[in-house]
Amino acid sequence: MKKYSLMTVTLLVLFMTTIGLSAGVAMAEGTAAPVAVAAASAPLKIDTGDTAWMIVATALVMLMSIPGLALFYGGLAKTKDALNTMAMTFVTFCIVSLLWVLYGYSFSFSGSGSILGDATKVFLKGIGPNSISDMAKTIPEYIFIVYQLTFAAITVALASGAYIERMKFSAWILFSVLWMTLVYLPVAHWVWGGGFLAKLGALDFAGGTVVHVNAGIAALVGALMLGKRKTKAIIPGNLTLVVTGAGLLWFGWFGFNAGSALAANGLAGAAFINTNTAAAVAALAWMFVEWIHSGKPTVLGLASGAVGGLVAITPAAGFVNITGAIIIGIAAGVVPFYAVAKLKPKFGYDDTLDAFGIHGIGGTLGAILTGVFADPAINDAGKGLLYGNPGQLWTQIVAVLATLAYSAVATLVIFLIIKVTVGLRVDSDEETIGLDETSHGERAYNS
Repeated sequence: MKKYSLMTVTLLVLFMTTIGLSAGVAMAEGTAAPVAVAAASAPLKIDTGDTAWMIVATALVMLMSIPGLALFYGGLAKTKDALNTMAMTFVTFCIVSLLWVLYGYSFSFSGSGSILGDATKVFLKGIGPNSISDMAKTIPEYIFIVYQLTFAAITVALASGAYIERMKFSAWILFSVLWMTLVYLPVAHWVWGGGFLAKLGALDFAGGTVVHVNAGIAALVGALMLGKRKTKAIIPGNLTLVVTGAGLLWFGWFGFNAGSALAANGLAGAAFINTNTAAAVAALAWMFVEWIHSGKPTVLGLASGAVGGLVAITPAAGFVNITGAIIIGIAAGVVPFYAVAKLKPKFGYDDTLDAFGIHGIGGTLGAILTGVFADPAINDAGKGLLYGNPGQLWTQIVAVLATLAYSAVATLVIFLIIKVTVGLRVDSDEETIGLDETSHGERAYNS
């Protein structure tokens, strides 16, 4: 019966959303200007070079989810749970791809509300091939929409790293729908859509608060709600997949960060070189700290450090100079290492793949340090503590605290809803056998 209850709940959510939004579109059509008229009322400013780069950047960010994150998380999981772990990322990308064009984009990037956008662009109403967004003035709005879609998808998927090996697949599907709708959309609007954090002056070039702090605290809350696994993995199920996934994440991250310039320009170049530098420095820093701490420099440590550096530089990539990127990289290799090696064992929470330790801690670190190292010579939109603006540091702290508080409370509510509808955890026997077989009837490795 529980299997049917998930189908019922999910179909009802999608059906009610579709019917409600369709009604809103129909009511608004009497006053909406045709696409061709709207496009003709203002001269087009689409730049082919910027458009070409943003198409590539969008594809790179999509690569971060499938296969990058799927391989990275799948390789870290137990072999009997590898496919289920990959499926969580895969299905989330599909769900967000649908919901984003139905209503996600509109409520994130339309309107001027302080808390949430409006429904003026649900079902992408009023948008045509030559439409241009107010936030990306040289590329087609369709490209901007899909670019932002990839951010939403990977943010939801990141949280799964704390839930794997024990969460029902049905629960994860419902979580993806609810969390994207109730958590990601408001926070994205606060920071990037003209909401109250944007008005406050918070700096987040490519997703420190919106993506990593947001998903990181959701990972911690969900891990606490789910409880500990029966058996914790000592080593990754397939370290080769982990390294491959980390490499794909690094590669795709250039679209994530450099693409956030929304143009093929010098700012994209600065974000690109800062991203690569911070990732490399963090990988080295993690390796050396681990070497000192445990006596061996592991390949897993190198991969984890690189991801930590990518996370921390994300909010700062288009604001800091190369010195700032190096310092952020060092911090990102050291602080998340101790969060994973010391903080997690001390408090005993089962964050399976250290989504909170790397993304939550690393994202917080990067967002705050952006307020210290933002260099107006790189981007005149940002001026940090070291350049005479101590208020920026406080603004960054406020942005982090607001995101942490809202995401934590909203995630808790979502988990309570899931618990009383479809349930959170698989049965004990299913967990022992492995979720690949019990949830999907398949195995990652058949030899």
